[in-house]
Amino acid sequence: MKLFIAALGTETNTFSPLPTGRQNFDETLYHRHDGGAQSEHYFAQPLRIWREMALAHGDEVVESLCAFAQPGGRTRQSVWETLRDSVLADLRHAGEVQYVLLKLHGAMAADACDDCELELVLAVRDLVGPEVTIGVELDLHCHLSPRLAAAANLIVLYKEYPHTDVNERAVELFTYGRLAAMGEIRPLMALRDCRMLGVWRTSDAPVRELVDWMTAAERRDNVLSLGFCHGFPWADVPNVGAQALVLVDGDPSLADALVDELAGRILALRERYQPALLTIDEAMALLPTLAGLSVVADIADNAGGGAASDATWLLRGMLAAGTPGALFGAVWDPVAVRICMEAGEGARLPLRLGGKVGPQSGQPLDLAVTVLRVVENATVTFGAGRQPMGDAALLDVDGLHIVINSIRTQVFHPDAYTQFGIRLADYRAVVVKSAQHFYAGFAPVADRVIYVAAPGTVSPDFTSLALPRAGRPLWPQVSDPFSAGVAP
Repeated sequence: MKLFIAALGTETNTFSPLPTGRQNFDETLYHRHDGGAQSEHYFAQPLRIWREMALAHGDEVVESLCAFAQPGGRTRQSVWETLRDSVLADLRHAGEVQYVLLKLHGAMAADACDDCELELVLAVRDLVGPEVTIGVELDLHCHLSPRLAAAANLIVLYKEYPHTDVNERAVELFTYGRLAAMGEIRPLMALRDCRMLGVWRTSDAPVRELVDWMTAAERRDNVLSLGFCHGFPWADVPNVGAQALVLVDGDPSLADALVDELAGRILALRERYQPALLTIDEAMALLPTLAGLSVVADIADNAGGGAASDATWLLRGMLAAGTPGALFGAVWDPVAVRICMEAGEGARLPLRLGGKVGPQSGQPLDLAVTVLRVVENATVTFGAGRQPMGDAALLDVDGLHIVINSIRTQVFHPDAYTQFGIRLADYRAVVVKSAQHFYAGFAPVADRVIYVAAPGTVSPDFTSLALPRAGRPLWPQVSDPFSAGVAP
């Protein structure tokens, strides 16, 4: 059999001031035909897995585009069309294929396209016809629609947040996709709209229980996969919001019953789960009273959610409170990085830092800094791969250490800091610009994790999000989103 594979995505925050252009893809992830072999980026790894598994079965593999952009605002329409058309051109050139596996994000929007994944999968279906199996792996922060479920044969979602199971889900999708292509299973999907906005950390007990129940349910006869689509709230697009997805083998009544059960458990999280968040003032008052290492998440300035990662709100609060022995980062400021690299290690100089992109970033800070260390082409671990940070510098401001970098990314792992030759154990507090992906790497070395809701592009105040394109009421913007009488 012949397998066609491709990876294309970004996560679009329609409230972000940062347009997503071609340069973002080029500096984050862009390969044509060999991304699975050439890249360590987590988004490329399913391509490597699919190729290796297909070759082990004696199948032929045609690999197309492998591209991902750091989350930001809408992708420029011309950039989206070029990327889309590259995949479709490769598919045409591949000739007859028996199955197609796509690694997509699920929350990508362009200037004139609210649902890039749907547009791509529909185009792929038009090319390959109704008999070819199409499987799609999506981030759980995706937007699902009945049209997408109808166009694809299989959709598999990550289960974990932080996303520690990307490769496991890739193996799962290949296994079921190939069986479907051989006619050994008949995959059917069922989808339910839960009409909820939220962030659900799978490290927290009520959400962990749900994920464990989903995994156990997959051991039932004819059940292939369950997915809790968390959705990506910061997107004014149709289908924004949480959904339940079930994939079974050939039994529509089983699919309907199981997806209703899953949706009920997701809906119950409205009462059972409320993430604990502190204000800046609350965090500044609490930190001096705590022993050991506190890891603090600046969740609203998370580059992984489309923020600039140059917001100064929390950093300003730390400077005002006086927090020596703390480490803060990473602040995306290519101009400041360039200045510090020119000055060199050991230099002391005035530096204007952060607050450059727009009002959501706050005001820039004018600081007297000492350049402690410079690292060229810095990287950070995420999953089994590495992500670029660009050139980076470690600064000292009266005992407070700050990491700045030139390629926008969130802090996924402690090596974002330890590559500067420092130890986390030497600090009382480490602040990370990340919402949850840091957790897998930092929680094992921290005495506690604290989440702070400062102002920013990825604000957790979902009641204030303007989502006119959502097309239906959503909790918590309304207390009962089903009361309008529209069936779920």
